[in-house]
Amino acid sequence: MSRNKQLWPWMIAGIGFVALVGAAGFRATPGALVDPLQAEFGWSRGTIGFAMSVNLALYGVTAPFAAALMERFGMRKVTAGAMTLIAVGSGLTIFMSAAWQLVLLWGVCVGLGAGSISLGFVATLGNRWFVKRQGLVTGLLSAGGSTGSLIFLPLVASLTQTAGGWRTAATTVAIVALATVPMILIFFREHPADLGIPPFGGDEVVPVPPPSGGAARLAVDSLKKAARSKVFWLLAVGFAICGATTNGLVNTHFIPAAHDHGMGQVTAASLLAGIGVFDLVGTLLSGWLTDRMDSRILLAVFYTLRGISLLVLPSIFGQTVTGPMIIFVILFGMDFIATVPPTVALCREHFGMSAGIVFGWVFACHQVGAAFASTVAGVVRDNLGDYAVAWYVAGALSITAALLSMQVRKKKAPEADRTEAELPSAA
Repeated sequence: MSRNKQLWPWMIAGIGFVALVGAAGFRATPGALVDPLQAEFGWSRGTIGFAMSVNLALYGVTAPFAAALMERFGMRKVTAGAMTLIAVGSGLTIFMSAAWQLVLLWGVCVGLGAGSISLGFVATLGNRWFVKRQGLVTGLLSAGGSTGSLIFLPLVASLTQTAGGWRTAATTVAIVALATVPMILIFFREHPADLGIPPFGGDEVVPVPPPSGGAARLAVDSLKKAARSKVFWLLAVGFAICGATTNGLVNTHFIPAAHDHGMGQVTAASLLAGIGVFDLVGTLLSGWLTDRMDSRILLAVFYTLRGISLLVLPSIFGQTVTGPMIIFVILFGMDFIATVPPTVALCREHFGMSAGIVFGWVFACHQVGAAFASTVAGVVRDNLGDYAVAWYVAGALSITAALLSMQVRKKKAPEADRTEAELPSAA
């Protein structure tokens, strides 16, 4: 493969990385807007948390069907359309005057837009453009999406301090999202065959497959069959707890919780950005370990460490950043989505060729858990005056997830496991 042919797949991956970081960052920015919205409109944190819950739930539920949309309409059109939807949802919030409008715009529009550029996008890009380095690419894209949701927050928090307040932040998000659309439409390509080249690491040009009209049905049928397996429910419940403790609780409520203890919003957002940086390192390390260790043990260790860190967190909040808080940022960041590689590995082990679709549904459970926690934590704060109970419950649930992970049985011999692993094919 010539140098130019080798560069094209990485260029496509780079465009995908930008889209993923942007979509994840835009989806998560309401975490920095909780206090400004409450101050201006008088909405409770439970109400604002509900808007984030809708956002998180749609982000997850959209994932299993995102690949179907891309097969039907193409990755470029779906990605450009999703970014446009994010821009519209964010931009129109500057005109809102009622809580239901926040739910519609940031909850529904931004949630659907960001959900269209998530797990399905990562899997589709990796499968189409790479034969070698596929694991590395999908790992980096997944980590980039999660990291983007955290490192974007300090900028948004800073913008809320300007003359325009939160409206300046919302407008900036809309402009940046819209600015990515031309890049996607001009430079993105659907398949390596469109350029007459093989996927990276391949020897032959792979013909473009005909448009698929049954992908959505395949996703639903795969869920029905996977739901008969105890392994699926153990992974799904564990991942729901994972989503509740990360995207639902920490992403959404860490900044206002820190603010309750006298810490500035920008400082708290910077701590979240630090979690994002260590998240990238932790996810890559987790992928390396997953190739060498029992995935069940890894999950148990990750969930246990997360539980301990959340149980300690209420005691280390303060007006300034202390040593214990820095340690929390490092450890929680390393653990933030370190659960993804071993969970994917267990899906692959137990569900074979349908692992990608099954993991899509496990990820949907992750986001449903996040949505539930986002609302409940806000209600806890409204009624009790602080988040302490929410942190303690999240810590206990994380340890529960560790116990559930150890209940996942080792794979049986192929003959005994055939009925569980064989989920619907694309035919």
